Formats: sequence, structure tokens, C-alpha cells
Amino acid sequence: MTPADLAVLLSTVTRGVVADHGLDTSLVPDSIVVERPRSADHGDYATNIALQLGKRLGVVPRDLAGWLAEAFAATEGIEKAEVAGPGFVNVWLAAAAQNTVITAVLEQGENYGRGDEIADKVINLEFVSANPTGPIHLGGTRWAAVGDALGRVLAARGAQVTREYYFNDHGSQIDRFARSLEASAQGLPAPEDGYAGEYIVDIAKQIVAKAPGVLDLTEAERVETFRAQGVELMFDHIKTSLHEFGTDFDVYTHEDSMFTSGLVDRCITELKANGNLYEADGAWWLRTTNYGDDKDRVVIKSDGEAAYIAGDIAYYQDKRDRGFNLCIYMLGADHHGYIKRLKAAAASLGDDPETVEVLIGQMVNLVKDGKPVRMSKRAGTVITLDDLVDAVGVDAARYALIRSSIDVNIDIDLDLLAKQSNDNPVYYVQYAHARLSALGRNATELGLTASTEHLELLDSDPEADLIKTIGDFDEVVTTAATLREPHRVCRYLETLAGTYHRFYAHCRVLPQGDEEAGDIHRARLALCAASRQVLANGLALVGVTAPERM
Repeated sequence: MTPADLAVLLSTVTRGVVADHGLDTSLVPDSIVVERPRSADHGDYATNIALQLGKRLGVVPRDLAGWLAEAFAATEGIEKAEVAGPGFVNVWLAAAAQNTVITAVLEQGENYGRGDEIADKVINLEFVSANPTGPIHLGGTRWAAVGDALGRVLAARGAQVTREYYFNDHGSQIDRFARSLEASAQGLPAPEDGYAGEYIVDIAKQIVAKAPGVLDLTEAERVETFRAQGVELMFDHIKTSLHEFGTDFDVYTHEDSMFTSGLVDRCITELKANGNLYEADGAWWLRTTNYGDDKDRVVIKSDGEAAYIAGDIAYYQDKRDRGFNLCIYMLGADHHGYIKRLKAAAASLGDDPETVEVLIGQMVNLVKDGKPVRMSKRAGTVITLDDLVDAVGVDAARYALIRSSIDVNIDIDLDLLAKQSNDNPVYYVQYAHARLSALGRNATELGLTASTEHLELLDSDPEADLIKTIGDFDEVVTTAATLREPHRVCRYLETLAGTYHRFYAHCRVLPQGDEEAGDIHRARLALCAASRQVLANGLALVGVTAPERM
């Protein structure tokens, strides 16, 4: 019985108890929250449903907990239930019920951990969206890993997810990029506000090779050639780097298309008509303060040029026009102001601001030999995705970036990630999977196959701990999707790996010497097969390989 199964079962029993006492059953939720107690002495699971319902039902919570404990204990699959504290109920599962998790995992295989509770969500997940003026820096690399993992987690719980990259090819930064390339091709230093690094030299050489006469063109033609071809070459490099990192996008949307398609003009016309755009000091302002922003925002500047938010408004409308009912933006640490701004833009267009969700990620630092790594040879001033992958590989880089909450700054220790030891979290998890795979191969050589016929034999504490940890996976994935926190999957995998290693140290899986294989060996082999499957499923959710040999 998984925690999700138990939650539904306890809800059904609770509704029956409430009805038997002549109380309002409509107050009982369809699924009751159950949690693993910190101490095994307090049961396999605990619930505070009596505390939640007591006052609303007009019953002392501890009295309600007593009624529930008696009813829970009389329910098939539950060994016993006890009241704790002011109204908690601790529940112990019968071994046979608890061990059915193994059967569920083996039957569902790759689908274990998947559900459909957010099948109504059609999600546009926009992340990375770095300007095509240089390689992806470390902050963007964090989003490449976390965004891809979040997309996988959301899809696992039933959402329709479209991963989108917003291609910023409109504005002054592209002009500076073009002039930097032009200067490099002419053997001149980069403009004061331009871009530097080996990649600028490389791209400039490629453009000159493709268009030998580019330096003989007029200035306007020359700059336009460097702009168009430079952006194309830089973006090709970005796409390749992301693909090799395991992150691919379904859609690439050009910022410039918001203007050339007329969508910006259409949105401005609509905002003027509904009164949310007003003129002051020669500019046009959006009344974002009406919708929670700290100040109104200029949409059309006094010189007639569109401000950056004009494209943002149109881009949001474009997403809604394409049928998305939830637009998730994953932005860098310096974009906190965008949360209220984007929600206000949605509201000003007459939309529900809850269709906008903005996630803000904090900074990433690299550490080697105990010291910060400051500069990239390639980019000149920042560490890039390619630098990180070159240093530790794709799996270690992705896992290290995903395993921490996006709310915190993280230091990535390059020396630690290069170690093949239990101190290295990705190695620790992958090694557990490889060890389980080796165990399966050894069992095959002995002619031993897993069996779920006698799972009741798995009654030791190490076995019970491993079974309960396996059963937690479904809830972990659900929570990761609900809270937009894929790091929970990584932390769970580390717990599962540790629980398996402890089980293996205490419980012999394969017969030794002349020992005859018995039902306990086949049952433990089934438990190991389920553990391997859940490790593989979890690693797949974060886009990290599950090696069979290490």
C-alpha cells in the first residue's frame, strides 16, 4: 500500500466514522495527508486529520482521534492505530499490505511515479532564454538543468508541457553584439559596451569566411551582416550546447516576431481601449499599480520606441493565444520585479493573473581547490555551460544544479564531483543503481528469479525501511510537481540509495556457497528489482543516466 493508497483509504474510513456519529461528512477531504513519523516507534504513518476536522465538526480533536484510531485498526491492511498528543493518529500497516508496493512497482515499471492529477494543465514552461550574444553562463546552465527536470516532473503528473526558449533577437544588446563582431573582424578592440572573449573572435572569423567581402560593404550593410549571421551562429552554438547537456526545447520563439507580426501593436490598441494604457509626459504607461505592481510601467517611450515590457505583454498574449492555461517563467536572481509586472500585464489584458507563475533562481558559484573559479577562457568574463560540462561531465553537472532549491545560492565543488566516492551525491545514487544491476546479473547466472509470492517474509527492519522508502516515491514526485521543486527528487534518491545500502549490509539477497535458493531470496530479489526501478525512474526525471556498470 502506497502512501497515496493509504490516504484514500483513511479518508473513506474517516467519512464512515463521521457519518456514524451523525456529523457532516462533506467536511472530510477525499484524500487525507499522511506523513512518515521521524521515529519508527510512532508507526509507519501518521495523520493529523482529527486536529483538522475536530473544531469544524464540533468535536474535541483527541476524542475524534480515538474514534478514528479504533476504526483504522479494524480496517484490512492496517495492523494497529494509536492516538498521540492532542489528536494525531499513528498507523502501523500490516506487512502484507505494506509489501504490495513491491508488486505495484514491478507491474508499473517506468510508469511508477506517474499520475494524472494535473492533466488539466496545459503549461508553457519558458526557461534559459539567454540572449544570443554569448555562450550560456552558469546561471542559465542552472535553469537548463532545473527547467528540464521540472518539465519532466510536471509531465509525469499528467500536465501537457511545452518547453519554450524565448529568443531575444530584438534590441540594443544585439546591436552591441554585431559591432563587437565587426570590430574583431577588423582587428580592433571591442567597443566599450561590447562583448569580448574567444567566442567573438571565432564567430567573426566564421562570418568573414562565409562572406569574404563583408568588410568592403557599407557600414549599415556590414553591421547588418554581422548581426544576422552572428546571431544565427551564436544561437546554433547555444542549441548544440543545450542538446549535449540533455536539454531540448519544443518551441523557439523570436522576440522580434512579437513586433513584425503586429502583436505588440494589437496589444497596445487593446490596452488603450480598455483604459489600462494612459499617456503622460509624452509616453504611454501601463496601469500596473492597479494590479499590485509598485509603479506603473512605460510601454511606449517618449521617442516612440517600444520599451522592453511591450514585447513581454505581447509574448504573454501569444502564449494564451496558443492555448496555454498556465505560463511558467523561470528567471534569474535579478528579475524579482518581473513577478508583479507579468501578473499585472496579464490582468490588464483582462486575464487571470494566476495564469502567470514566475520562478526566481539564485546564483551559482564554482569552487576548485577550495577557491572560487572566476573566469572562462572561452567567454572571457563568465563561467559557461561548456566549461562546467568539460570539468565534471553532463550527469554530475545536471545533478549538482538540480539537487538544491532554486531559492538558495549554491557552490559547486568541482573536486567533489570528480570523486568516485559516497561523498559525491550523483555517484552515490548512480552506484546504487549499478550495484542493483550487477545483483540482477548475478542472480540470472545462478538461475534465480524474483518472485512476489512470499513478500510476507520481508519483515525485518531494514526490509521494512526500504519498502516504505520505495512507497514514498509517488508522493515525492507529486509534491515536486505541486511546489515546482524538482530538487526533492534528487534528495529522495539519495535517501533511497542510503536505505538500500543499509538493507544490503544486513540482508543477504543471493544464496551463498551450497545454500539452496529459497522464497526469502526470491522475495528479496523482487525488493531489489523494485529498488532499481525506482532509482531509474527518479534519475530519468532529473535527466541523469542510470548506469548498469560503474
